[in-house]
Amino acid sequence: MRLSTKSRYGLRALFDIAYHAGTMPAQIKDISRRQNISPRYLEQIFQDLKRGGLLKSRRGPQGGYFLSRKPHEINVHDIIKAAEGEMALVDCVKLGKSCKKTCEFDSECVTQRVWLEASTRLNKYLDSVTLKDLCDDAKEIGMEKELDHRFMYFI
Repeated sequence: MRLSTKSRYGLRALFDIAYHAGTMPAQIKDISRRQNISPRYLEQIFQDLKRGGLLKSRRGPQGGYFLSRKPHEINVHDIIKAAEGEMALVDCVKLGKSCKKTCEFDSECVTQRVWLEASTRLNKYLDSVTLKDLCDDAKEIGMEKELDHRFMYFI
């Protein structure tokens, strides 16, 4: 199994919003520059993340994208599900259900249990890692926060 760039970039982009913008809206151009992701591709990914209930947007000069929930309420598994759908390591394992595809060994395959258990453990781990955890890790390694100049006023 290999995650697509939609999931990987989606996670990076939501981390970017949580870390650099907090509760303020973040603009695509800023996320794109910091994460080195095409703005056009980010727009496509953000549509999936909005449909998944993880992002909201606001139009206008003070607008942009912002998280629909607090960073500690959004986990990595949520982002992958919104970007790609439910995750299983192999096609013959659909968590809690039988094979997605017809398999001649369905319900008689001893390896199916291995893949089901591995998928369950991976999803449990991804459920346990939140955007807040990633922000804490970034602070710990000394990653600088970029201030948004749209909201800075000089007197």
